[in-house]
Amino acid sequence: MQLNEYQALAQRTSNTELALDKLTNGLLGLFGEGGECSDIVKKYMFQEHELDKDHLREELGDVLWYVAEVASGLGVTLEAIATENIAKLESRYPKHHFEGERSRMRGECK
Repeated sequence: MQLNEYQALAQRTSNTELALDKLTNGLLGLFGEGGECSDIVKKYMFQEHELDKDHLREELGDVLWYVAEVASGLGVTLEAIATENIAKLESRYPKHHFEGERSRMRGECK
């Protein structure tokens, strides 16, 4: 599935119409779902639970839904966001891998 196709399908289940409502719903949802993802990892790391990869994967799907909601509120596509992000990373890390020094000096390496 392509990102823009996902975004369109996800919007079928959105109960918001106004851009500001999409932004607010999406951002608040991201915090909630991100917290659920963190809780799964916290239980694994500190409470002797097994790492529930299936549950984490399900919650990541919810995170993606809320990212699509925010993007829709901004009037942009997920593919545009993904493309812009890769361009930013390529600019930041031209050797195509993470470099700690470039990360620390990010403002100076542009």
